Amino acid sequence: MPRSMTAFARHTIDYPWGAISCELRSVNSRYLETHFRMPDTVRASEMALRELARQKLTRGKLDISLSLAYNQGEGGISADLQVAQQYLKLAEQLAANMANPAPLSALDILRWPGVIKEQQVEAEQLLAAVKETFAATVEQLIAARQREGDKLAELIEQRLVAIGEQLQLVRSELPSILDQQRQRLRSKLAEFAAELDQQRLEQEMVIIANRADVDEELDRLDTHIAEIRRALADKKPSGRRLDFLMQELNREANTLGSKSLASLTTQVSVELKVLIEQMREQIQNIE
Repeated sequence: MPRSMTAFARHTIDYPWGAISCELRSVNSRYLETHFRMPDTVRASEMALRELARQKLTRGKLDISLSLAYNQGEGGISADLQVAQQYLKLAEQLAANMANPAPLSALDILRWPGVIKEQQVEAEQLLAAVKETFAATVEQLIAARQREGDKLAELIEQRLVAIGEQLQLVRSELPSILDQQRQRLRSKLAEFAAELDQQRLEQEMVIIANRADVDEELDRLDTHIAEIRRALADKKPSGRRLDFLMQELNREANTLGSKSLASLTTQVSVELKVLIEQMREQIQNIE
């Protein structure tokens, strides 16, 4: 079944030393794009997380936010006063060369790199926890994508049924349309009957009928509909294939309109293109 590329997931796992939270936001994209926001202390895990995402997802722009919260009872955070003093001394030197230096607060100093010292957790243990949290959040995202994809599949199926009804309408009326066209040609040429070669006239009418014959287009439309249903039932990502099939459907609908001999087939061609465009908009969300 298809999976949507638009989804959201958030997951938090508690550990003895604290907790890790991961938030994933996914939107449409032609390829898989991953953008990370995470503390520097776990930046080393980024490549491994990218690979994990690549194994689970094929398309979509993925915004990933990772945050760490340490238990206060386990030491929490502290400040490196020596580093802070160095920053403060440098700031005072710069301020001495300025006419109206802005006042400096303790909170400003705490924001400078290296001043805040986070609780020390073994690197391998921390990275393993990050991977575990990320993997669990990705599974939640996939589940959300699947639920959205199921709804998209239902909407697409409704349009496929409507297209099938339009094709059946053309098939049922096509013999009558062709017969009316023959009668119209005979009526127009009746006054010239004495001057025309009857055999040549019949040949020309056969040529016109062949040009107006849309059985081939109707058969190809049926084939594409069957292939779309097959792609929707496939467990593998099918968004690109479905997008291609929309192009093929649209091409056949245009051909049907160009061969139109009656207002009915013209209306059907227009209706088909409307339904195809509605499906195409939904398929843009499918992985």
